[in-house]
Amino acid sequence: MAQRIVADADAARDAVQDIVGLRRGEVRLGATPSLCSSLVPAVLRTYRADHPGVKLHISEGSSQDLIAGLLAHTLDLALIVQPEHGVDQTLVTTELVRESLVVASVADGPPLTVARQLELGELRHTPMVMFREGYDIRDVTLHACERAGFTPKLAVEGGEMDAVLAFVEAGLGVALVPSMVLANRPLLRATPLAPPGMRRTIAMAQRRAAVLPHAAAALRDVVLEYITSGKLPFGVRAL
Repeated sequence: MAQRIVADADAARDAVQDIVGLRRGEVRLGATPSLCSSLVPAVLRTYRADHPGVKLHISEGSSQDLIAGLLAHTLDLALIVQPEHGVDQTLVTTELVRESLVVASVADGPPLTVARQLELGELRHTPMVMFREGYDIRDVTLHACERAGFTPKLAVEGGEMDAVLAFVEAGLGVALVPSMVLANRPLLRATPLAPPGMRRTIAMAQRRAAVLPHAAAALRDVVLEYITSGKLPFGVRAL
């Protein structure tokens, strides 16, 4: 009888903690700049409507920086670009979406190609806007250009996502960007790359052995529900 009473008390305490955690908890979420300007706002709007009392702490950075934040216990969850070589064994990732990379250019300028799709080599003599060193897409772009047999002609170098898109809008050059970031950029045109194209996988990462705080676990569920909601923009496919 005594053991049953103790078990019932523990269950009641856990239930109260669940409620309190979702009313007054906090979540430390990390995301890359491209996701902060596309996926994250929609997810947080949904989450905030259900949990208005939870404090949201957002860290914006490269996937490498966010993985470091998880390992340092300064983040609960992180939305990252899945590294080809995988992540640290103390972390676990859930693949969310596969996203195409497209060439962004000014919408009122001349088309980059007469075809519907663009061969990367066609950008050989086109000025490009390049992300800063350490930025995920920078290395992807440079390696892709190298495989296509040319070194890109850089007009501007060193920005993060919002800056790069603004430079392209100003007509300074074109940029290779995730298709998701152009959803609300009417001044920019997205030109798909010819097959096989270029894609990246977005994943949600957390510490493998850690038990997520209730508020963070609820946010994880909102992310997963949003991915399967059918609201993803063109060029983005749920996994």
